[in-house]
Amino acid sequence: MSKNNNTNKGPMGPGPKGHGPMAGKFEKPKDFKGTFSKLLDYLKPYRWKLIIVIIFAIGSTIFSIAGPKILGKATTKIFEGLIRKVSGTGGIDFQYIRNIILTLIGLYGLSALFSYIQGFIVTGVSQKVSYNLRKEISQKINRLPLKYFDSVTYGEVLSRVTNDVDTVSQSLNQSLSQIITSTTTLIGILIMMLSISWQMTIVALLILPISMVIIMGIVKRSQKYFKAQQKSLGEVNGHIEEVYGGHNIVNAFNAKEQVVTEFEDINTELYDSAWKAQFLSGMMMPIMNFVGNLGYVGVSILGGWLTIKKTIEVGDILSFIQYIRSFTQPITQVAQISNVLQSTMAAAERVFEFLGEEEEIENSQTPIKLREVEGRVTFENVKFGYDDDKIIIKDFSQTIKAGQKVAIVGPTGAGKTTIVKLLMRFYDLNGGRILLDGHDIVDFTRDDLRSNFGMVLQDTWLFSGTIMENIRYGRLDATDEEVIRAAKLAHAHRFIKTLPDGYNMVINEEASNISQGQKQLLTIARAILSDPKVLILDEATSSVDTRTEILIQKALENLMKGKTAFIIAHRLSTIRDSDLILVMKDGDIVEQGNHEELISKDGFYASLYNSQFEDVEAS
Repeated sequence: MSKNNNTNKGPMGPGPKGHGPMAGKFEKPKDFKGTFSKLLDYLKPYRWKLIIVIIFAIGSTIFSIAGPKILGKATTKIFEGLIRKVSGTGGIDFQYIRNIILTLIGLYGLSALFSYIQGFIVTGVSQKVSYNLRKEISQKINRLPLKYFDSVTYGEVLSRVTNDVDTVSQSLNQSLSQIITSTTTLIGILIMMLSISWQMTIVALLILPISMVIIMGIVKRSQKYFKAQQKSLGEVNGHIEEVYGGHNIVNAFNAKEQVVTEFEDINTELYDSAWKAQFLSGMMMPIMNFVGNLGYVGVSILGGWLTIKKTIEVGDILSFIQYIRSFTQPITQVAQISNVLQSTMAAAERVFEFLGEEEEIENSQTPIKLREVEGRVTFENVKFGYDDDKIIIKDFSQTIKAGQKVAIVGPTGAGKTTIVKLLMRFYDLNGGRILLDGHDIVDFTRDDLRSNFGMVLQDTWLFSGTIMENIRYGRLDATDEEVIRAAKLAHAHRFIKTLPDGYNMVINEEASNISQGQKQLLTIARAILSDPKVLILDEATSSVDTRTEILIQKALENLMKGKTAFIIAHRLSTIRDSDLILVMKDGDIVEQGNHEELISKDGFYASLYNSQFEDVEAS
């Protein structure tokens, strides 16, 4: 049972796309230094591994850098041998060439081995950091108050667990070794170039400002088109999602032509911006190659002249050109890494913000644990508001005896579920107390308190798993016989036996292979199995047919026997026999009493009750 069939997902569209160095719009963190410091704290346990990574990365880079210069020596030796052969004074020293080839094979082999080892270690460290972050997020979710989830979409939380942690993991995996390698390569190549010829190095370095001017010019022109591309892409995705979600409505109102026309307009905008963005970014490499080739020409001419003057050897020209080709790569990598680091820190910042959210008030250090719970509930001068400056329940006092039925009624949005949330201590009070069997609920641990409550909600909540597993979720140590007995009391046994595989039938991910009424009966069976002393029923029959409603009412009667029950109801005819009715309006309790008392008052409850029957007669 790993998936919840009623998960609400927030909008999670695709990330930035494109093929230029500035194709994606990188989000910048608000506090780069602070976030980076927190991320370093997560890396501290692996500092010795990271030191080994640095050593191996530097070693791999040095071995790789040394290759072109050694190869240049071989080229010079071949050139000199050919000159001697032509002049008849000697030949090529193949023994020397063989030794150089073996040396190069050894160097490149060691470079590859060092690169493999440091990559292996970095991957392990980055995945371990991701594992720890996800573990902390999972634990944090269970410590957050319900009000946090009332203000943040599930999609936002899901994004932090998946997208943001993945971004941090991938960036650590790629950037850690790349930063070391790129920096070492850049410094090493520059030293090797200067060791060959400072004059040729100056000519090579002159290419960089020319390249940067061209890149900045192209980026400046293409950025607005990439931005337009992302905007249009978002509009296309939004349009498709909206139309797909409302496909039946589109067909019902014959709006297909209008939908197609709207899509073509958005798609045309995407085509125009994407074409210009990709064309401009595509121009970058040919222009850079052209400028680079001009640099090679300049270096080759200067190198030839220096060779004639005996300042350098022939092989040095080959080595130098190889170094120039390698010199621009780490510069590009460093530029990319700087962007990636911004994105990484932004993702890490969101993760740390989540981990830093205010948690629930801690449980009592000396909690109460009752052996037997009667189910007596007392409200003493209860004051509550979702915001401190907006108190909605101002001063509510009432004692509910064990076994009584309390109905909570009122129009939509009146705040009926607020009482339930306070009972379960999803929210803490602004003032007053709620007592269970004479003990303040804050003196219980939340787990012990909530174990005494059973809930049957309007929105059923089932896992992708067998029917047996879903019912057993009410009490995980229950035997199969106890599960079946609970199903019989919930009047669910008969329909379960008619299903393929019966109790072992797997409810699919969307729970679409059973009806809404059957889902409700299963949740009632789950509540019966848990055998709570206090029940909370939230309009459990609101979305089923009349025949199923009768079954559910019978199941609820079995469930409520001998238990204190709080019933949230819209159909007032179903709660006429309740011991106490709490009438809510605009978040506050405006009337309370039994049915006869409230009708005789001819107040808000009476108007609600009479209006429902007027509606029935009118229909």
